[in-house]
Amino acid sequence: MRVMVTGGAGFIGRNLTEALVTRGHEVVVVDNLARAGSERNLRSLVDHGIAGPLVAFRKVDVRDAAAVGAVMTEFASPFEAVVHLAGQTTVTDSITDPFEDFDVNACGTLTILEAVRKHAPSAHTIFASTNKVYGDLRSLRVERTQRRYVLPDHPDGISETFPTNPATPYGCSKLAADCYVRDYAKTYDMATTVFRMSCVYGKWQNGTLGQGWVSWFVRSALLGSELTVYGDGLQVRDLLHVDDLVEACLGVIIGRKGVGEVFNLGGGAAFSLSVWAEFGMLLEDMLGRRIPVRYDRRRLADQDVYISDCQKLSAALAWKPRRSPSEGLSELIDWMGGSVRAETTTDVRLR
Repeated sequence: MRVMVTGGAGFIGRNLTEALVTRGHEVVVVDNLARAGSERNLRSLVDHGIAGPLVAFRKVDVRDAAAVGAVMTEFASPFEAVVHLAGQTTVTDSITDPFEDFDVNACGTLTILEAVRKHAPSAHTIFASTNKVYGDLRSLRVERTQRRYVLPDHPDGISETFPTNPATPYGCSKLAADCYVRDYAKTYDMATTVFRMSCVYGKWQNGTLGQGWVSWFVRSALLGSELTVYGDGLQVRDLLHVDDLVEACLGVIIGRKGVGEVFNLGGGAAFSLSVWAEFGMLLEDMLGRRIPVRYDRRRLADQDVYISDCQKLSAALAWKPRRSPSEGLSELIDWMGGSVRAETTTDVRLR
């Protein structure tokens, strides 16, 4: 199978590319390498012996219709699947520059859909949406316990039937793209699947202050830096290890399942933690020391609780998340520790 992965040098794309190649599939990585860490991720495919005849890279911005079309028509036979991961992923950046956010997320997605429709109409297109399409969930009844907020009326989390009501430019742009992907299945009879993802973490993630908080917290803690927690730290997220996400993607791509469907994809209630009261305690226990923390004002439209109800996906794919937060966090600390030590050593030498 030939698969295009947009944003393939990103965190999720890097892991998905490796999984596809190890199963014998051909992958064309499309990425503009704009995000920090993407060149490192791309290079690692070569360094680890993964990039060979089964991997091709094209430096392309997904908003460039001519360039995307050229990649689509470059090969002897059409793509059989397209996984669209490329996008602007930071809520804070969307607030600062909503035009850029919309251009990348909404217009970029439409460019990909049109290229598939014209050049690979039989391809199965998978789109990475977000839980932010559901908005801030302020309409829900919330209870506060000692270590977390709770949604007593939604113990299993938020399902796909919950109304979409985005509360930030990022949520709006992703919902626009989400709607287009679903509509192309209806209007043009294309095979599309939408994944509304929760908090994904794991190897090859380059977390920042604005996005990828799990890896950002781990990196900051390993460097001995003070962490900033926005809000009181009782906000709850369900954590999804990237390996579990990849397995869900493979189930859709290889099994060609979930056509025309939208699925919530997250760790679920069993793998949920409050951002600092619970996650912070776990991180401190694993590192064996206290971590300095400062608290700041909660960010705009921050959800008290978001937990994915993944029952629909589990029924469709016989899938469930397997990597617990403690297992995944231990792996991330080990993996990230090596790069942090190397960075620290290099920094000392430069001084």
